[in-house]
Parts: sequence; structure tokens; C-alpha cells
Amino acid sequence: MTVADLQVTRVDGGVAAPAGFRATGVRCGIKATGLDLALIVSDVPAAAAAVFTTNKAQAAPILVSKARLAASQGHARVVAINSGCANACTGPEGDATAEAMADAAAAAVGAEPSHVLIASTGVIGVALDREKVTRGLRDAASRLSRDGGPPAARAIMTTDPFPKEDAVVADTPAGRFSIGGIAKGSGMIEPLMATMLGVVTTDAAVAPALLQRALAEVVDVTFNAISVDGECSTNDCVFALANGASGVQIGDAELPVFVAALRRVCEALAIGIVRGGEGATKLVTIDVTGAASAVEAKRAARAIANSPLVKTAIHGADPNWGRLIAVAGRAGV
Repeated sequence: MTVADLQVTRVDGGVAAPAGFRATGVRCGIKATGLDLALIVSDVPAAAAAVFTTNKAQAAPILVSKARLAASQGHARVVAINSGCANACTGPEGDATAEAMADAAAAAVGAEPSHVLIASTGVIGVALDREKVTRGLRDAASRLSRDGGPPAARAIMTTDPFPKEDAVVADTPAGRFSIGGIAKGSGMIEPLMATMLGVVTTDAAVAPALLQRALAEVVDVTFNAISVDGECSTNDCVFALANGASGVQIGDAELPVFVAALRRVCEALAIGIVRGGEGATKLVTIDVTGAASAVEAKRAARAIANSPLVKTAIHGADPNWGRLIAVAGRAGV
């Protein structure tokens, strides 16, 4: 099966578009105004995969999610995300709050504690209010619905000017399945994984190892190929859940088609992140041709994307191509 066999149609619903997923976004009082807690739930245990921040100062939610994903051997039912507080650099108390957040999410929906992934985004170094987030999760569980994708996308926003969500229906020789997703990110964006959060869901049946391979491949050419300010954060990650509700089995033969569909969703989310970057007035795509290798091409593109010289030229609408050559040369290409 090849990518030529894939037909993709964009649909509404975001992260709750695939069968067997429900979501919501509620206000629990972490932020001064607006929604600040998202909950995404699969009706059944799902294969799970994740890509985490490369920052060595990793926040408590990252550590908890890594541990629970390992304990479940790559399965999850629940993703809970709060905005307004990163719960990063908060010591043992922050670790305990992250554990309590995951446990509260599991209890609220009747899931195994190891089947919960959590994330937080917001101010670093401030304690997350444990009572607010655990109470909010109980409220969120009562509001889960198939229409909850849009509020979930809004609930994970911090300085984002607009929510980011996307969903597609993929028609393939193996059958029809859906992929949906939400993301946030506005400042500290040069992922690898840096400051952004993403959740992708699918009703295709994908084994955890294959899902991890697909997610890593797609993240490398979407979320890890964007930059707003060249900064790398403490918290951020992309989660993927595959619950198999469509009945479509994805194996090695079908994986290229699945990866192509997943890329459609992640690419739309990644472009949305750049478009909504803090202070951004222009969206630029950098294409590198003639490089000796993909590694050199990425090095040149990243150097150009993060160069203040290039950014000022673009902001001023000054086509000073000499700056591009200078920066690429400095990158050793």
C-alpha cells in the first residue's frame, strides 16, 4: 500500500473526531479568565505514543507521563492538560501534584492510573493549585462529549491568539479511519520538542511500537521543523492515542498511508502554531535544495529560521538574499 492509495477529507471535531473519543474544556480557576483544563478520553484502552521535550530541566508532568507510559507498556485512555501553570521547577511538591493530577483524572473517568498522560503549560516556577485541578477534572469528566474537541483546544491555550485543531477522514484500501488533533504554542517555539503541546487521536488500530515510530517520524518533519523564537521549554510534548474503534488495522504494509494521514493533521497544527507565534507578523517556509544530505539541509534551514539578521529582513520586507547565504555558511553548510 502506498501514499497514492490515500484519500483525505478534512472534517470538524478536532481531537474528538475519531470514533470512541470524547473531550471537553472547562474552567477550573488556574488562569484569571477563560478555559484552563482539557480532558480527552478514549472509551477503551488505546495504544499510546509520545515525544517529549529535549530540555534537561523537565517539568513534573513530563516525568509522570513518561513513567506511566512505561508502566502501561504503551497504552492510555486519558490525557489531561492544564494551562496557566507549567508545574515546572516546583520541587517534590510539584511532583506530588502531578501524580495527584494523574490519579484524579483516572478516578474521574474510571480508568487505570497507569492509563493517564498529563501535561501542563504556563508560568514556570509557580506551584500548581492541586485542589483546583483535581476538582476541575471531576467537573470535566461530567462534561465529556463527542463535541468537546473545540473547547479542549481552547482550554490548553496560554498566549495563543487562536486555538489550533484539525481532523481528517482517511480512505484507504484497508478501510476508513479518522485522525484528529489539537495543539498549543505561541512563545518559546523551536520544538525538538520545545514549547508546545499536542494531542493526536485516531480510531485506527495501531500497535504501540508502530504508533511510536509513526509519531516520531511525523513530529520530525512537522513540529520539529518549526521555529518562532528559537527557545526550548521544560514541559512540552506530543501524545498520540489509537483506540482501534474503526476496525482498520495498521501494520507495516499500511504504515506509510497512516503516516501520510497523520502528517496532514500535524502539519496543519504546526503551521497554526507558527502563524500564531508571539509577535509574529509573517509566516515563512524555508526550502533547501542542493544540500549534501538531509542533516545539512536541516542545519541550514534551522540556522536561517532562527537568525535575527534574516528575521529583520523578512519583517522589513527587504529581500536581502546575501543574509541567507551568510547564515547558511555560518551553519557550516
